[in-house]
Amino acid sequence: MLDLKFVRENPDIVKQNIRNKFQDAKLPLVDEVIALDAQNRAAQQEADELRANRNKISKQIGALMAQGKKEEAEEIKKQVTMNSEKLASLEEKETELQEKIKNIMMTIPNIIDPSVPIGKDDSENVEIQKYGDPVVPDFEIPYHTDIMEKFQGLDLDSARRVAGNGFYYLMGDIARLHSAVISYARDFMIGRGFTYCVPPFMIRSDVVTGVMSFAEMDAMMYKIEGEDLYLIGTSEHSMIGKFIDQIIPEENLPYTLTSYSPCFRKEKGAHGLEERGVYRIHQFEKQEMIVVCKPEESMMWYDKLWQNTVDLFRSLDIPVRTLECCSGDLADLKVKSCDVEAWSPRQKKYFEVGSCSNLGDAQARRLKIRVNSKDGKYFAHTLNNTVVAPPRMLIAFLENNLQADGSVKIPESLQPYMGGLKEIK
Repeated sequence: MLDLKFVRENPDIVKQNIRNKFQDAKLPLVDEVIALDAQNRAAQQEADELRANRNKISKQIGALMAQGKKEEAEEIKKQVTMNSEKLASLEEKETELQEKIKNIMMTIPNIIDPSVPIGKDDSENVEIQKYGDPVVPDFEIPYHTDIMEKFQGLDLDSARRVAGNGFYYLMGDIARLHSAVISYARDFMIGRGFTYCVPPFMIRSDVVTGVMSFAEMDAMMYKIEGEDLYLIGTSEHSMIGKFIDQIIPEENLPYTLTSYSPCFRKEKGAHGLEERGVYRIHQFEKQEMIVVCKPEESMMWYDKLWQNTVDLFRSLDIPVRTLECCSGDLADLKVKSCDVEAWSPRQKKYFEVGSCSNLGDAQARRLKIRVNSKDGKYFAHTLNNTVVAPPRMLIAFLENNLQADGSVKIPESLQPYMGGLKEIK
């Protein structure tokens, strides 16, 4: 969410940012919110004058009563009553205007970083760099569900009977591999100085609207019937929410946290063939990283976060690339974002396995996460990035470590988490 003062003083910049994100339908909101803000400030000023006048008149009434001038005091009391009624009406108007302003401000997108490429959608994202040599072996790579089922490690039919489409049973060595990857990712991030956390898996609505846009909320979140609780779509939601309404001493920054959680997502919309199996599902587990820091350090942390994911995948012998998200592919709260994509030998192309985002002070402004410094208070910057998200990560792992005889090799770094196993047969 932007600073209303910034919108008021820089309407052209805000409008151009909306155009850059190809959301022209939102352009009228800028003038609308500025007009509502003017009405609200006028109502506030009039209300303040009435309050000041009320205090002044109250003293006059007291003086008149002390002098025995009861009739004059009664006349002035009538004026106080009239002013009170008007003040109540103004306060009601203020509340109504402030709610309208808030709703619009939560819809206007954040200002993107100047380095973000301008493009309409993810088809115009820009490749930054490749890491590792993508290999296509001289034997056929089966679809990931076929690989898993060959090891009796996946049961989609039973999951459909129990929960419907978008769910799965992982079993045996595949389930063990899933847990090993999560544990390895946890220790990898601890080794990089991050504090390990297991957060609540449900959050209240004020946290939901603080960490994401209304459009994202509608597309992703599952509501708990009859309660003000939502299942988290990623532990970032809980982890950033941890700091809601907090004033953080500046010397405590940065907070660097890595968190484990199950994730629950509606995944609304139609998806393509490659999203069969366990690629796009309603329930999965993830290791996440988040940072709460000073504004001047957020871009430095942004580069560190995506590099962590690249380094982890390379440690498991998986080629990856980084992809800069264009303006039209950025969610409304994001300042800058890049995807980490893993190589798929079967598809002979890369696919997304993680996303790194710098949200500037957008989440902090919505959640009132402030920093107390010697020069006063300011809003913190927040960032997040995927470490690993099985089972999608398992697709990349299985395809890149599959051997000609159908076995799957276990990279040396992961072997301690698999009980010393060097391959799955």
